[in-house]
Amino acid sequence: MTDKPTTTVRSIRGTDLAIGPCSVLPSSDVRIPRPPALRLPIAGAPPAVVRVDLGFARPKVNSFRFAPPTQAAAPPAVPRAARPTQPSEAAVVDVASPTAPARRTRIAPPRDVVKLSEKFFYLLQPDLETMLHAGKLEFPRQPFPFQFDGMAFLVPRHSAVLADEMGLGKSMQAISSIRLLVRSGEARRVLVVCPKGLVSNWARELADWAPELVVAVIEGDQPRRRWQWSLPDVPVKLANYEVLVRDRDLVAELGLSFDLVVLDEAQRIKNRSSQTNQSVRSLDRRRSWALTGTPIENSADDLVGLFEFVAPGQVSERMTPKAMGAAVSDHILRRTKDKVLKDMPPRLNRDERIELGAEQRETYRRAEEEGVLRLADMGREATIQHVFELVLRLKQICNFDTATGESAKLECLQAELEEVQASGRKALVFSQWVETLGRLEGALGKFGALQYHGGMSTVARDEAIRRFKHEKKHSVLLLSYGAGAVGLNLQFSQYVFLFDRWWNPAVEDQAINRAHRIGAAGAVTVTRFLSVDTIEERIDEVLRRKRDLSETILSQAGEPASTGLTADDLFALFKLAPPRQRAAA
Repeated sequence: MTDKPTTTVRSIRGTDLAIGPCSVLPSSDVRIPRPPALRLPIAGAPPAVVRVDLGFARPKVNSFRFAPPTQAAAPPAVPRAARPTQPSEAAVVDVASPTAPARRTRIAPPRDVVKLSEKFFYLLQPDLETMLHAGKLEFPRQPFPFQFDGMAFLVPRHSAVLADEMGLGKSMQAISSIRLLVRSGEARRVLVVCPKGLVSNWARELADWAPELVVAVIEGDQPRRRWQWSLPDVPVKLANYEVLVRDRDLVAELGLSFDLVVLDEAQRIKNRSSQTNQSVRSLDRRRSWALTGTPIENSADDLVGLFEFVAPGQVSERMTPKAMGAAVSDHILRRTKDKVLKDMPPRLNRDERIELGAEQRETYRRAEEEGVLRLADMGREATIQHVFELVLRLKQICNFDTATGESAKLECLQAELEEVQASGRKALVFSQWVETLGRLEGALGKFGALQYHGGMSTVARDEAIRRFKHEKKHSVLLLSYGAGAVGLNLQFSQYVFLFDRWWNPAVEDQAINRAHRIGAAGAVTVTRFLSVDTIEERIDEVLRRKRDLSETILSQAGEPASTGLTADDLFALFKLAPPRQRAAA
């Protein structure tokens, strides 16, 4: 027997079951007797199966063929901004007009993309026009189709050189690509570096093409620049090359890193040993873009210096031109006006060969004879510097007689400007000497001549551009090649005069393209002044033979040549042997 306490239950009653009295243990060994089986007899026959006739035929199954899918409609046109805008390198033709054909620009992955997931990422992206419309990105003017292609080239690349010819809107394409990267979250810290004279121009372009982006211009004294560099929530910082060189250690001290660094007029870093090149290469960055209309100015080494920033190790000076072209082909995009703008206003080139006056001719003759005799007497001691000084002296005499102030070029220019002013047009005049610009300003007062050169402050240069554009009394703008050959949008000028020639035709082309660019109102007439039977004609002959280096590299064929004057070229101008040949003799 168990010693556990028990509880006596008299009965348990339910609706169908009755259990008699039993002892129930309040523990786990409680036992309840199985109830007796219940039997329920069923009286009568089971029910019969009932069939009901529906009274109509079975429904038929009909097949259905969907109509073929219609072609997807083109994305709506990019809405235009209602606010007024500053002049820009942008297009003025609306390619999204009802009469324009529908166009879609795909973003293709770069060739160096290896991961399949990354390739699929680009393949699954919508076309660029749809992305821009979905992001509600407004443009002040509708870009040209080739500018959409430029954006599609830049956006997926970490290393890119946009080498379009001057006037095709490189800055606009770069800014629009920056907007896309910022909107997608791929870029939060962007640095744009440009020449000092173009900072205000870039600030206007950013406000025009990316009004929603906050921009900090790095300028002022060091405490102010330190604060500007340290601003955390500014997506775009804008600095000039000189500031970047000065603040190289400061940027490193602050530990700044950038998702994207964009260099404008990137030919500034072609010299690999320069402080400018080393400063931009020291920047901590994920993406490197370079904008330049002249990736090669003098030799293939220019491209090597450029790619030390864009894609270090991609090219070397030991490569042949063909191998170098193949190595950079996926990183460089270059278009020229004649290929992408079939309706671009024509550029009319003319050489004005000018006979020097009697006194000016005599001054030139004496200077050349004395200079050549001096070089001959120096023999092996004659250096490139001595030859260069003689060339400069002769070129200056071709502009103005150093003894009398006479100038056959000035007389010709004044006659040309009479017609320009009478027609209500405007003209640009380029010279390599600021002193020449000053003399021209005094002689061309009746035409309202204004100066623009590197010796002027940024405020003064901007004011000169404003007055030249908006005030009818100013028909002439006098520019130096150094300051006026890059970054300016002067497409409202129909005439360009090269008062004297630069050493490199690429720089001359940059100067001419200040007027001959997108938005030009009509044909642009370019006049180059050449003094007959002088050093100017000899230099022109040499430069005409040496304009093909950029095309050689970028077309991946041919042998490199220099587009500018080399030491051998300068000695040959006076039929002198170069130093190395004289040393060998």
